[in-house]
Amino acid sequence: MRRLWFTLALILVLAGLVGYIYFVDSKQETGAGPKEKVFASLTAEDIEEVQVKNADGETSRLVKSDGKWQLVEPVKTAADESEASSIVSSLASLEVNRVVDENAASLADYGLEPARIDVAFRKKGAKEQQRVLIGEKTPTGSDLYARIPDQKRVFLVSSFLESTFNKNTFALRDRRILAFDRSSVDGLELTSGSAKVHLTKSGSEWRLSSPIAARADYAAVEGALERLSSTQMQGIVDPEGSDPAKYGLTKPTGTIVVAAGSTRATLTLGATENALLFARDGSRPMVFTVAPVLRDDVIRTVSDFRRKDLFDGRSFTATRVEFTRDADTVTLEKSKGKDGADEWRAAGKDVDSTKADDLLTKLTGLRAQSFDAGPQPSLKTPALVVTVSFDEKKQETVTFGRSGADVFASRSDEPGTATVEASGLDDVMKALDAVK
Repeated sequence: MRRLWFTLALILVLAGLVGYIYFVDSKQETGAGPKEKVFASLTAEDIEEVQVKNADGETSRLVKSDGKWQLVEPVKTAADESEASSIVSSLASLEVNRVVDENAASLADYGLEPARIDVAFRKKGAKEQQRVLIGEKTPTGSDLYARIPDQKRVFLVSSFLESTFNKNTFALRDRRILAFDRSSVDGLELTSGSAKVHLTKSGSEWRLSSPIAARADYAAVEGALERLSSTQMQGIVDPEGSDPAKYGLTKPTGTIVVAAGSTRATLTLGATENALLFARDGSRPMVFTVAPVLRDDVIRTVSDFRRKDLFDGRSFTATRVEFTRDADTVTLEKSKGKDGADEWRAAGKDVDSTKADDLLTKLTGLRAQSFDAGPQPSLKTPALVVTVSFDEKKQETVTFGRSGADVFASRSDEPGTATVEASGLDDVMKALDAVK
């Protein structure tokens, strides 16, 4: 009995403690007013110039011109728009988390004399800069000491701002390895040694035009372009590009050309050293480094870029499908029923729509596992020939052959032979038998 009373007492004490904490926190939250802004009424759009002196003493200056940020000191080049926008947005929203000392006797105690990081900006139409000085982190690491020049008031700002403001010149410049407009790209040329791959785009479709003419895998091509557009240089080894041979650029290990109409953007890849690949953009003299994996990610084989789907048509786009197996031919034709729904007919008779759709789904889902440049003898005595008509005037024919346990396929409009998973063709044959 005594133990029960003791347990109940503990529960009451705990409940009271929880209630007290909730009451105190609620009062604090309710009474907390808005934080003071370091720069009252400032917006990101107001700022047209930024100067950053980082913790290593390197100073960089950026100026906004015609809506774009430019790095003007210590070098003149395009700025990283994302980094510049992050800095000005952080300045505009900068808040005082808490005032530590209204009249600090020793600013050095806070890492503010001299300041570790000095961020200055100038508003549109203003002649003078405004600045915020950033010192050390607080012992807990959650805040940074800060102050405004000519003031001894020390206050706290959020520590995550260090990664925003503490930037060197390289981090603030545009580090893209190749500048191009993704939406306008209509060609991609890739060279590695004697191997060359040329892809062209018409409308929304990519095709291989050299060394063979064939359909291209849209995702593979767009993936290569995404890799190129998003990759950033790791460092700059020769700003003037005075000795390209030193970096293997006179005998490139790879060349990438991105075409957009009559314009060309060219990236030349050189030697690899210390896990870095030397490269140069044809529009700039500088030599920079990138991760070596870039070459393998972008300069790939013809087979890598070929479309793996054997059929472009799908069960829902097909209007007529002809299957020829030995001397037997089965033709499925789509028409509209009395209720407006699609119906399949063969030899003038209705076909079970579920079975027909299952057959066409299995057929159009067949994919190449690999490609061979030459013809395969088994295709001279086909196991199955399929012709699909779809999207009004489009038509494609695929021939399948067997050699032992292996299955091969070829399209009438493309060179070479594809290897196909045998079980996939087996499933098509069974579904065809079910429809007959």
